[in-house]
Amino acid sequence: MDKTATPGVAIVSSKQGKAEFKVYGYADVDQKKQVTEESLFELGSTTKAFTALAIILLQEEGALAYSDYISDYLPWFAPTYKGEKTKISINQLLAHTSGIPSWSIRLIPEGITEEMLGTTIHKISDIALDTYPGTEHQYATVNYDILAKIIEQVTGISYQDYVTQHILVPLGMTDSYFSTGQEKKPDQLTQGYRVFFGKSLAYNAPRYYGNIAAGYLVTNIKDLEHWINAQMGISDVPDNLKNAIQQSHEVDIRAAGYVAKNQYYSFGWNNDRVNRVISHSGSNPNYSSQVIIDLERQEAVFVLANLNSTAPSLIAKNKYEQMNGNPMHTFKYDDSYIIIDLVSSFLVLLAAIGITLKVIKLAGGKNQNIIDENARRGKRIRARITLLFRPLLLVLVLIWPYLLNYNYNMISVWMSYSVLLSMGLAAISCMLSIILACINCSCLKKSCYKSII
Repeated sequence: MDKTATPGVAIVSSKQGKAEFKVYGYADVDQKKQVTEESLFELGSTTKAFTALAIILLQEEGALAYSDYISDYLPWFAPTYKGEKTKISINQLLAHTSGIPSWSIRLIPEGITEEMLGTTIHKISDIALDTYPGTEHQYATVNYDILAKIIEQVTGISYQDYVTQHILVPLGMTDSYFSTGQEKKPDQLTQGYRVFFGKSLAYNAPRYYGNIAAGYLVTNIKDLEHWINAQMGISDVPDNLKNAIQQSHEVDIRAAGYVAKNQYYSFGWNNDRVNRVISHSGSNPNYSSQVIIDLERQEAVFVLANLNSTAPSLIAKNKYEQMNGNPMHTFKYDDSYIIIDLVSSFLVLLAAIGITLKVIKLAGGKNQNIIDENARRGKRIRARITLLFRPLLLVLVLIWPYLLNYNYNMISVWMSYSVLLSMGLAAISCMLSIILACINCSCLKKSCYKSII
């Protein structure tokens, strides 16, 4: 937790039905509020298994079929592949084999009103697919938002009401709810955080109702005990729900998303068919989670954190190893969130030093009356090189997010504050270098003219 700047963590583990709860750190650092077993966290993408389970329930009722197309329920949904309109089926959404690109997450508009789910789906309705539906696995969070809209079309009620009535309540998950941004925050809700210069800062992230089915279930480890035990078949669950849960663990390799050898994505789970282990990680801008469930050994661990970091994944994997008598792994500084923040923080310092030196030059001026012709020529060449490459660097600094299919909004919401700060300071440094080079060129020309006179 210290090495990833994670303020608070809650862990539930279960072995053959015997649960253990562990809590560490702060639910709110400023208020010195400790994490408890009742502390609530946003799940992030581990919400997807709940959404998939709702689809299975509706399929069992005959309300829909996995082979149905999105357009059967949303006629205006018409994506294209290589310029031609094509259709995506429900089972392709479930397996992330729809062909919808992963970067489509940046198309989800901010907003908390009920129509935002429909607005989100309309926004991507004519999206150009990366691959033909059903051919390749590419994780795209909006696949599950589309499933939520289909659930609403079929049931006539909101997605969150259906999942609450048919999954959360029957499982006894009475503290859990879907965060829409409109509800009153309960006292048990932890404060979310964001990393900056190696430290965590309180961060109230923007709300995206359109992404509710893919990341906005709020819960605690007491409720998650019911969830993981239900997955392992060792709790009292209504028969229809029990059968649906068992189906969610089955992998039809013809429809599942192929991730790696013996690893498939199916029904909201990463599924290891050989070892019968299901798992999933979750990330929201200011929360993260990780679940690992060994269906064969009836062992499970679910970790929650109030910072978007790899801490839950590292902790869950080590806890799972410990439960099986294996040695745990020491922390390595290969955490992507830490690396991005460290690199950006270092660039901030470099840019700040460079700006300071350039401002001093501009403020104090510099004698350009160079008599030696070779020195003058060298300085003129350096100034011209600066005028050639600094504008290119400036453009690169400003457009690199778009080259990676990001945008400034994605960076401002998901990444460390240091990323945007380093970009801003780098842009200022480039502009100051260009100004200095222009001044140098101008002064050198005047100096040359005076020497001729």
